[in-house]
Amino acid sequence: MDIKKIKNEFIIYSQKLLKNTKNFLKWITIAVIVGIVVGSFSTLFAYSLTKVTDFREKNEWIICFLPLAGCVIVYLYKIFHYENNKGTNLVLSTIHSETELAFRMAPLIFISTIITHMFGGSAGREGAALQLGGSIGSKLSRLMKLDEQDQHVVIMCGMSAAFSALFGTPMAAAIFSMEVVSVGVMYYAALVPCVFASLIASKFAFTMGISPESFKITEIPELSVENVVKIIIIALLCAAISVLFCMLLHGTGDLYRAYLKNPYIRIIFSGCIIILLSAVLKTNDYLGAGIPIIEKAIKGKVVPFAFVLKMIFTALTLEAGFKGGEIVPSFCVGATLGCFIGQVLGISPSLCAAVGMIGVFCGVTNCPVTSLLISFELFGYKGVSYFMIVIAVSYLMSGYYGLYSDQTIVYSKYKAKYVNKKTK
Repeated sequence: MDIKKIKNEFIIYSQKLLKNTKNFLKWITIAVIVGIVVGSFSTLFAYSLTKVTDFREKNEWIICFLPLAGCVIVYLYKIFHYENNKGTNLVLSTIHSETELAFRMAPLIFISTIITHMFGGSAGREGAALQLGGSIGSKLSRLMKLDEQDQHVVIMCGMSAAFSALFGTPMAAAIFSMEVVSVGVMYYAALVPCVFASLIASKFAFTMGISPESFKITEIPELSVENVVKIIIIALLCAAISVLFCMLLHGTGDLYRAYLKNPYIRIIFSGCIIILLSAVLKTNDYLGAGIPIIEKAIKGKVVPFAFVLKMIFTALTLEAGFKGGEIVPSFCVGATLGCFIGQVLGISPSLCAAVGMIGVFCGVTNCPVTSLLISFELFGYKGVSYFMIVIAVSYLMSGYYGLYSDQTIVYSKYKAKYVNKKTK
C-alpha cells in the first residue's frame, strides 16, 4: 500500500470538496435570492391575472375595448423602444449569448399581459412568466456582478422560479428552463439553483394564496393492446396538431408583418376579428388562457373542434401584438383535442384530455422530460404508462417545429447525430 499516494489523493479530494462546497453555497444563496424575488413578482402577477380575469368574466362587455387596449400595448412597447420585442425567444437567445436581456422587459410583459387578459385576448401566462423571470434573473445577475456563464444560469433560475410560482409545478419548472433552450443537451450546471429557486418560489406563492394547478382524471382504463393503439393514435394527432399550431402562429405573424406593417392597424384589426368571432360563436370561452375549457375537457365535456377555435384565437391574439404566453393555450388545444378523439375512439375522454394536453405541450416545446414531470404534478402517477407513450410518440413525430424560433435542436430526434439547428 502506497501511503504517500493515498495521502496525496486525499489532499486533492479535500481541495476539490472545499471548492465544490463553496460553489454549492454560492448557488444556494443565489437560488434563495432569485426564488424570493422572482417568486414575489410572480405571485403578484398571478394574483393580478386572477383579478382581471374575474372582472372580465363578470363584465363581458369589456371585450369591446380590446382594440383600444391593444393600442395601449403597442404604445408602451414603442416608448420603451421595444417595438421588435421577440418575447420568450429573446430570453432563449440571451442564454445562447446572442443578445442582452434588459430589465425593462419585466414591467412591460407584466403590464401588457394583464391588459391582454383583462380585455379578452386569448393568451397564456407561463410564457409571460418565463420572460418576467428571465428578465429579473438577468438584472439580479448583473447586480451580483457574475460572469457571463453564471448570468445565463441565473436567467434559467429566474425562469424556473417564475414558472413554478405561477403554475405550482416545481419539478417541471426546475427542468423546463434547462431543457427548452437546447434540445438534446441540458445545462446541468443550472440544476442546483433551478431546483432550489423553483421550490422556494412555489412555496412562497402557495403561502401567499396562489393554489397550484391540478386536475383529476375521472377514469383510467387498464393498459391493454387496444388501449395502447388508441393512445398512439391520439399521440400522432397531438404531434400533427402541435406542428399545425406552430405553423399557424408563425404564419399568422408573417402575414401580419407582410400586409399590415403598421402595428396599430395590425392590433386593431386583430382585436376586431376576435370580437366578431366571439359574437358569431356566442361565447367567450376562447378568451383568456383557457383553464375553464381544460377543466371541462378533463371531465369529459367538449365542443367538437374546440381545439381549432382555440388555435385561431391564440394566433390572432399573440401574433398581432397582444402579450402573454402560448403554453396554457397549447394545454387547452391538447385537452380539447384529446377529449374529442377519446369520445370518437371509445376510450376514457377524461384520460384522453389529459394525455392530449401533455402530448401537444411536448410537441410544441420539444421538452419530453418536462412533459413527463408536469404530467405527474398535474394528474398524479396512476396513468404514467399512457403519458409515457404519448410523450415519446409526440416528441418523435412533431419533427423540428416549435413555439420558439430561437430554440436549438442540438441532437437529432431520429439518430444519435449532431444537427444544431433552430426550430421552425
